[in-house]
Amino acid sequence: MKTTCVIVYASMSGNTEEIAFDIGKGIMGAGGTVEVKDILEVDPAELQHYDGILLGAYTWDNGSLPDEFLDFYEEMDALDLRGKAAAAFGSCDSFYEHRGGAVDLLIEKLTALGADVVLDGLKIDLAPTVEEKEQCIRFGRSFVEKLHGQQKEWSA
Repeated sequence: MKTTCVIVYASMSGNTEEIAFDIGKGIMGAGGTVEVKDILEVDPAELQHYDGILLGAYTWDNGSLPDEFLDFYEEMDALDLRGKAAAAFGSCDSFYEHRGGAVDLLIEKLTALGADVVLDGLKIDLAPTVEEKEQCIRFGRSFVEKLHGQQKEWSA
């Protein structure tokens, strides 16, 4: 069973992009296929063509989505993501009171659109360390494992 996933991310400093590609390594390592796309290169409607959806954004200010994610986020309201596995991730900064608020907003949106959020949001402070890069790879692997479990349930 081939699992198709998409990772859509917004990254200013490159940290969230690095996280996205490490998660992608985990997805491929677990036998899934993945496309990693910058937020400015994807239309929200494309999400419906994948089994699994992962959204990533750095947290701006004290818990907000970055500006480049706002149009995409609003246009997602037209989607029905029932039957899709989903997860969210992003780089953040513990300096702020609402650490990783963008990840929380993405999880809320995915849930509101009917997606099954299968993993807790992954929040990495600033640039991922070697250990956190491994955590990102495990996150990708776990996502595929959860998705395969769902697909078995749906086909039963």
